[in-house]
Amino acid sequence: MAHSGRRIFISAIAALLAIPASAAEIQHRTVYRVALAGLPIARAAFLTQIEDDHSYKIAGDINSAGLADLVTTISAKTSVTGVVRDDRLQAQKYSLYYKSGKKARVYEVSYRDGNIISATTTPPPKRPKNWIDVTPRDMRSVLDPISGLVFTGDTKVCSQTLPIFDGETRMDLVLSPKGDEDFSTDGFKGKAVVCSVRFVPRSGYKKGRKDIDYLSKSDRMEIWFAKSEAANVYAPVYVRIPTEYGMVTITAVKYGSVG
Repeated sequence: MAHSGRRIFISAIAALLAIPASAAEIQHRTVYRVALAGLPIARAAFLTQIEDDHSYKIAGDINSAGLADLVTTISAKTSVTGVVRDDRLQAQKYSLYYKSGKKARVYEVSYRDGNIISATTTPPPKRPKNWIDVTPRDMRSVLDPISGLVFTGDTKVCSQTLPIFDGETRMDLVLSPKGDEDFSTDGFKGKAVVCSVRFVPRSGYKKGRKDIDYLSKSDRMEIWFAKSEAANVYAPVYVRIPTEYGMVTITAVKYGSVG
């Protein structure tokens, strides 16, 4: 994948892996294994804190491993801060530091009341002629790619469209119900809600890109959400992402509070 393609993939992983804690004294740590066609390609870990004043912070590290390291070393650090309001996590600041080989880039986004008020990329990228620009309309009523996939316990998880902006690309994730499945890992055993996911690119990408076109035409993407009883939220524990190179799976190997 090209640099931009790998960056979107890292953002997708970040979007699918964040899980909140339920109180100021509780930290929730999640660890994930990422595989391509069954072979390990990355590891990820997230730590979440929610304070008494209803502010929250989620920080994550993602690093390539196994097969992926044979091609190039990829790493990322991502974080989001915000407030819990009306039973939703509402972002105020989101950042992603992404490095592929020797190339590094930083994405920073500021939000106010769900709208984007600033978005910067350092160093500024060169855009091709067939680039689809993000419009002011695209930057209204959007979610960050981390806390945007965390839902309170009474939400109908698989009956909504999620407008995501990851610092460069604006996309919709259209969720629809697909039943439930048994899931167990360190810290959780029970039923997971299975959502079919349709990926709809809106703007902030090169028109005609094969990886985006492939994913947008696929009907095989899934996200499994498990409920954390202590936090009373649903969050992803298993993800299937079809690619031209095979199926990418993201599996929680730890799902639980610490401290």
